[in-house]
Amino acid sequence: MNAVEATRATDEELVAAILDGEAALYTDLVERYRGRLINYLNRFLGNVHESEELSQEVFLRVYRALDRYNPKYRFSTWLFRVAKNAAIDLIRKRRLKLVPMQRVGVDGQAQEREFESEERDPYRTLRNVERRQAIGAAIDGLKEEYRELIQLRHFAEMTYEEIAEFKGMPLGTVKNKLFRGRRMLKARLADYLTD
Repeated sequence: MNAVEATRATDEELVAAILDGEAALYTDLVERYRGRLINYLNRFLGNVHESEELSQEVFLRVYRALDRYNPKYRFSTWLFRVAKNAAIDLIRKRRLKLVPMQRVGVDGQAQEREFESEERDPYRTLRNVERRQAIGAAIDGLKEEYRELIQLRHFAEMTYEEIAEFKGMPLGTVKNKLFRGRRMLKARLADYLTD
């Protein structure tokens, strides 16, 4: 399979070609999903560097298990399932290694740690931090059934159909729950959506 054919090939066709001995084509699969996978993992881990490292490990795990892939399911569904399990495993392992984002000040009160920013406008930086924290808290505050769907759709950039297959839900249920989840987020973020 040449480069043009590889670009046009479906994931399942690429997997079949890889299993037939064209191992170099795995790079095409990695490039298709690298960014989406890192975004998805970052929602679990909250650390881009860890997400990048774990994505490499996930791609390696998937490559080693490629012969067990069932082509009747989408490759992306399988990939993101492996990624989710790897993220959960890492979170369990690192629970004791987490460092609080707050420190105790001179007065004994908890204070946010301050990190230097390359932004020129401190107000915009502060507002972006507040928005990011508010969005993260709003997503984290959703029930698991809505939170995971929001993460799959907006951070893993999965289609509705891919989410339905991944979760084993009817497509209409996925769309309905995403609509409800977004509505809940909009209500929780009303103060941040006005300016």
